Amino acid sequence: MAKIKFKGLLLTVKDVQKSKKFYEEVLNQELLTEYGGWAEFANGISLAPRDEFIGYTNKEIAQSGGAPLVAIDKPNNFQIYFEVEDLDYWETKLKTIPGIEFIHEKKEYPWGQNVIRFYDYDKYIVEVSESMVSVAKRYLAQGLSVEETAKRTMFPIEVIKQFAQ
Repeated sequence: MAKIKFKGLLLTVKDVQKSKKFYEEVLNQELLTEYGGWAEFANGISLAPRDEFIGYTNKEIAQSGGAPLVAIDKPNNFQIYFEVEDLDYWETKLKTIPGIEFIHEKKEYPWGQNVIRFYDYDKYIVEVSESMVSVAKRYLAQGLSVEETAKRTMFPIEVIKQFAQ
């Protein structure tokens, strides 16, 4: 069977330089390269000029008789997900950045993970959450047993035992 390998996520953005600065300076992502007005980060996120991408893609689609693509602002149907060890630091930092629109401030899910969500400058959803390793370690430090922590986080007991060492 032929294998397929995931290589990354391409975001079409209104202003590549502004978005590049956001991912580089606000979210501390490492820029790999820039080429032809596009930007690629080490984490697999790439940025492309929206109008250029839609334009040449629609030319290809028109040749095959397909329906043209239409860019939608604030699509709200996927998110870019990051994990951190210190969510409080990140929430405080993000609140100081002009132009960031929060979807919600820090909230805790039933499995114990704390999460914040906001829009980047192109209105793509960005989630920053504490890592599940941090969640498990927090529960263990609060005195929950390995079994209680596994039940609360929905992780296998064998995984939680690794965090307890």
